[in-house]
Amino acid sequence: MEKKKTLSFTFGIVAIILGVTLFKQFDFENLKFQKTGLAIVYSIAFIISIYVLVKNSKTK
Repeated sequence: MEKKKTLSFTFGIVAIILGVTLFKQFDFENLKFQKTGLAIVYSIAFIISIYVLVKNSKTK
């Protein structure tokens, strides 16, 4: 049980950091990311972390 809490906390922090980073890199005037390749990697990691958080919340 303690391991799941630690895992959820870790992925929660990762999701917050990646979400803020993606928001900062997005150019709202041109509707593009400043560094497209890095944004793709961040997006994949963000989606995985959100998936793990949702999966852990369903098992509780």
